[in-house]
Amino acid sequence: MAAVSDTDNRPLTSRRIGILDTARGIALVAMASYHFTWDLEFFGYIESGTATQGLWKLYARAIASSFIFLAGVSLVLAHYPTLKPQSFVKRLGMVAGAAIAITIATAIAMPDGMIFFGILHHIAAASVIGLLFLRLPPVLTVVAALAALAAPSYLRSEVFDAPYLLWIGLSEHLPRSNDYVPLLPWIGAFLLGIAAARTARAAGWLDTLADAPQGSAILRFGGRHSLIVYLLHQPLLIATVYLISIIVPPQKPDPMQSYLQSCETSCRTEGSQAELCSRFCGCTLEKLMQQSLFEPLQSGAIQPDQDERVLQLARECTAVSQ
Repeated sequence: MAAVSDTDNRPLTSRRIGILDTARGIALVAMASYHFTWDLEFFGYIESGTATQGLWKLYARAIASSFIFLAGVSLVLAHYPTLKPQSFVKRLGMVAGAAIAITIATAIAMPDGMIFFGILHHIAAASVIGLLFLRLPPVLTVVAALAALAAPSYLRSEVFDAPYLLWIGLSEHLPRSNDYVPLLPWIGAFLLGIAAARTARAAGWLDTLADAPQGSAILRFGGRHSLIVYLLHQPLLIATVYLISIIVPPQKPDPMQSYLQSCETSCRTEGSQAELCSRFCGCTLEKLMQQSLFEPLQSGAIQPDQDERVLQLARECTAVSQ
């Protein structure tokens, strides 16, 4: 990642800014720790919903924001003031190709939580959109970033619930996905990265950053090869937890309690209030037990989104839970 000469003739460094590689390496370690927690939950070692609520949810968002912000910084350092088309297309192809591979793999392995627009999809799209902001004054880029961050709070509409519009991030109902990083509001972090890099470059701070302590060699190595590390770390972690589950299996949870936890987590993920979700899930569990549908549902003999009896009791419980 090297700086190039600017039109203002400021002295710029041609050295790699190691502290940025270290920052990416730290973000990768944080991401691995979060994914390990998710894996422990998936295999039943910790309570369902742990990785998607409270401080863990904030932790995940902070990690994603840091990756996207650093991607914006990197776009400036690599392609401002002169875009290098061949280098840009090559990198974009690698990121987009990896994103497509993740979509295919998750569609096969976990279709209910398929990753159709995760962090790599976002970085690929944001990189293309970011080209429009490379030469704009940083203050305008910051304004655009703030607008992007605020947009989901004001512009949500059921119009964006259409499957082909879910990537925008303005849908009323959040889709099921194990990694959903839509364009809005997340591109705000990318644009802030562009603005920060442009400001640092104009102020002549790149030499200072290049001279700063570079940090651990291992972290720098991981940050320099962040894409391959990102692609490999989760399969390795899943394999590790799977092996542990063979040697020391997790305790089997109470099926009714597991149903309530899973139902309430899914309900809250879709944007409903906790109290409403608790009433709805308690109601559906009671009706499933009364109609002897709970065991077939748990075993997979019936599908909740296809069985009319389950759909009807869900509608009834929705009505009484409001």
